[in-house]
Amino acid sequence: MLYLIGLGLSYTSDITVRGLESIKKCSRVYLEHYTSILMAASLEELEEYYGKKVYLADREMVESGCEEILRDADKEDVAFLVVGDPFGATTHTDLVLRAKKQAIEVEVIHNASVMNAVGSCGLQLYNFGQTVSMVFFTDSWRPDSWYNKIWENRKIGLHTLVLLDIKVKEQSIENMARGRLIYEPPRYMSISQCCEQLLEIEELRGTKAYTPNTPAVAISRLGAPTQSFKSGTIEELSRSDCGEPLHSLVILGRQCHDLELEYLLEFAEDKLEFQKAVSQDQEYFKPEPWVPPIEEED
Repeated sequence: MLYLIGLGLSYTSDITVRGLESIKKCSRVYLEHYTSILMAASLEELEEYYGKKVYLADREMVESGCEEILRDADKEDVAFLVVGDPFGATTHTDLVLRAKKQAIEVEVIHNASVMNAVGSCGLQLYNFGQTVSMVFFTDSWRPDSWYNKIWENRKIGLHTLVLLDIKVKEQSIENMARGRLIYEPPRYMSISQCCEQLLEIEELRGTKAYTPNTPAVAISRLGAPTQSFKSGTIEELSRSDCGEPLHSLVILGRQCHDLELEYLLEFAEDKLEFQKAVSQDQEYFKPEPWVPPIEEED
């Protein structure tokens, strides 16, 4: 059996009872280690808590060398651990499909992820549209495919969850070209950098999917002991220091319920200014009032 087990967001103990019981009977345990990190637990702490050796599975192993993970999984139990939920922000359907092609049984054990825990900022999950990812820009690569998704969400009034890039065990272009297995230090995108990139692309595109005055909420270390939220405009958050990673951002949609706003005001430095920004944004992309067609006379 191959177990895909969600670990939750932060603590060793965030794992479900069923997930922990499954790990304890597995002969090998792998931890996916390139899309997120468990903020309040080290690898050593996980191994002590599980009573098992845990192998780190980087992107190369999962995407190219997954046969090692699947080895003998038709005869014994193997666990593949994912921070959050196995089918949350990052899905692992390819691994499941490969297992099924080899007649390996698969069981998924779910857990909390950013996709549902984001509701703790006060915004209703029903009011979220498409989720987008913001990657680190480079001198030669500044992708903006996410822009249209934000525009579509904003057009129908829905909030947009923006997941910020992390770089774990990544190689520089030079080292990759030379075949040197030298890895860059881990990097985690900040709220301010995300907002700067948002504003840069809006200036280039110029179609006003959002503006510097669009209200948003910064989410820091979701599910961790130091979890925090900060409400403000994109421009304001581009100048903010939200502390240690991990970070996410929500761009508000036009349809912001009164209860959502009341909750968000608790995280605003200037409540009146933020309320004003939200009120102005209510008019943004507001549909034209419906006017009945004029009936032609016979």
